[in-house]
Amino acid sequence: MKDKHYRLGCDIGGTFTDFVLLNDQTGEIKTGKCLTTPGDPSDAVEEGIRELEKTAPDFVARLDELIHGTTLVINSIIERKGARTGLITTKGFRDILEIGREMRYAPYDVFAEFPQPLVPRRYRLEVNERVRSDGSVIKALDREEARQTVRALLKMGVESIAVCLINSFENPTHELMIEEIIAGEAPGIPVSISYHVLPQIKEYERTSTTVTNAYVKPLTGRYLSKLAGRLKSIGFQGKLFIMLSSGGVTSVETAAEFPVRIIESGPTAAVIAGQYYGKHFNISEMFCFDMGGTTAKSCLIQKGVAGVVPTFEVGRVQRFMKGSGLTIQVPVVDLMEIGAGGGSIAKVSKMGTLQVGPESSGAAPGPICYGRGGADPCVTDADLLLGYLDEEYFLGGGMKLDKEAARRGVEEKIAKPLGVSFIQAIWGIHDLINETMTGAAKTHIAEKGGNPRIVTISAFGGAGPVHAYGLAKKLGAPRMLIPPNAGVGSAMGFFTAPRAFDLLRSHKVSLSAVAFPEIEGIFRGLESEAAKILKNESADDAIRYERSLDMRFVGQGAEINVPLPAGDFTKLQKSDVRRSFDDVYEKLYGRTYPESEVEFINFKVRASLPERLLQLPKLEMKKGQSLDGAIKGKRQAYSPMARDFIPYTVYDRYKLFPEARFQGPAIIEEKESTLIVGEDARVSTDEYGFLWIDLEEG
Repeated sequence: MKDKHYRLGCDIGGTFTDFVLLNDQTGEIKTGKCLTTPGDPSDAVEEGIRELEKTAPDFVARLDELIHGTTLVINSIIERKGARTGLITTKGFRDILEIGREMRYAPYDVFAEFPQPLVPRRYRLEVNERVRSDGSVIKALDREEARQTVRALLKMGVESIAVCLINSFENPTHELMIEEIIAGEAPGIPVSISYHVLPQIKEYERTSTTVTNAYVKPLTGRYLSKLAGRLKSIGFQGKLFIMLSSGGVTSVETAAEFPVRIIESGPTAAVIAGQYYGKHFNISEMFCFDMGGTTAKSCLIQKGVAGVVPTFEVGRVQRFMKGSGLTIQVPVVDLMEIGAGGGSIAKVSKMGTLQVGPESSGAAPGPICYGRGGADPCVTDADLLLGYLDEEYFLGGGMKLDKEAARRGVEEKIAKPLGVSFIQAIWGIHDLINETMTGAAKTHIAEKGGNPRIVTISAFGGAGPVHAYGLAKKLGAPRMLIPPNAGVGSAMGFFTAPRAFDLLRSHKVSLSAVAFPEIEGIFRGLESEAAKILKNESADDAIRYERSLDMRFVGQGAEINVPLPAGDFTKLQKSDVRRSFDDVYEKLYGRTYPESEVEFINFKVRASLPERLLQLPKLEMKKGQSLDGAIKGKRQAYSPMARDFIPYTVYDRYKLFPEARFQGPAIIEEKESTLIVGEDARVSTDEYGFLWIDLEEG
């Protein structure tokens, strides 16, 4: 509709809920930020919208789209606040959630803990059926036995049911029968069957993912339904979309059916924004760094593309140890959690040393300076005391910070117990969190074959620009790029994300034995299923399909992903497919084995609708503008080079103009975030208002 020319991005984080309002007609952008309301996240959504209405009256009625990202799903898993879930599986597979891959993440630690399954053993029941790996039936499912199994779960009071039978990805007949029985016995209960959630080989990953989907499905359904109703009650009549972990956006109906797909909903959006900016400015290597109040995430974007991985872990017992969490097999942007935020708590460790994080004060009570009952000093408290933040201009002056309370907290809980000076204590907190993030960033960049000395660091989040300079110095990165409205970067990213959905199906067959018409049939089936999902969002737009294969040498346990050219699979030659596999394998591992047989494992389709790209608005050059007009004054802030407090020039970012240039030390303030640069940094502003910071080689 012509009168609906607004789009709103809304990202619910652990500490703050961010808003970006885009006027598609004029390109004008308005932003907002308010504290997250953990008890009912929709409270913060309505509060933020009401606040935006003060500067854009009646925009809600003219909203075409609201794109939403949320931490609700991942938080409900970590905090174990999901539904009482039952699992129906094949006889003999009841304990797959504990057995997993039979691997210990810490082989020499006899006290190593493992995460408790989301479904306790008493709620995991078996049915006596069996399907071979080729899909043929060995033991048919007894309908009456299945009905009694369903009734037994219902009698135990389960609120959601997962169904995961052995080899159902090749033949889902028995799972579909059980789904039909559940619908007859308890029509209102949410059901997740593995053939719909993840029709993929690997029994543990498929069961874990299906169970996770079932565990969060009732909660997600209720929340999205309540959110939609609440938005409608304040006049919203547009389309509601949800951010996927894979970097696309989807309808609220699809998100409610497959909530496991939105676990990393919020953090993904900042990376997608970084990917868009990287392509726009033709930056080959960008390290996207998003630091909020609770956590920080990073991603190396290479050749303008953020990698997508097929699996990740949630709720790790040991936060940074691979294998100590619940495995989720869904496509997700390749993020690394750095485990640091403005709310990360500083304390004296058992060893008598300074420790910062991973515990966070979150939104409630928050850092001491928030004045909301927080008693533990946090990173934000240290940043304020270092002079990097203005207690009168936090959130654009919308939230006054208590500097004296923060000072008392640091002195009593850090400086005195450690026997160090006050300056050493506050700088130690800031520098230690930077060191923690640098170590994680170096690992992530190295794993991707990148070089930290050539990357451009792009910082997002309320705390990202505050710490980006310190991170860049420790990494040896030569340049930083800080976009406008960096503090609400995730919400900005929603406007650059495509409406897309990823589907796959497993079918194990060797290249020599494969029938290409059969493979084309699998791809067309996946595309047909994807079309049904996306047609709900837009009946008019043409859908674009990208195909790929997961392949491996026969006998290997891991696969590589091989992209396919567009078009009919039957038009390809086996030699073409083999050549593509060898090219990818050799790039990854340095050599290939032409004499060894290869096989197909997974067939993947990514379906997407045409993107509604964000048009970056240009800064207006006003007559008589000068750098002096953008200077707010001077502020004493700590310089690591001088090892003392020195005067930093404070700039109003909103008054900077194209080709404005200045030398650090400088503090550049906008409502949602603050950028700190040292004496060795040169800052320039481009026509779009992006800040480019060049660092001298140290």
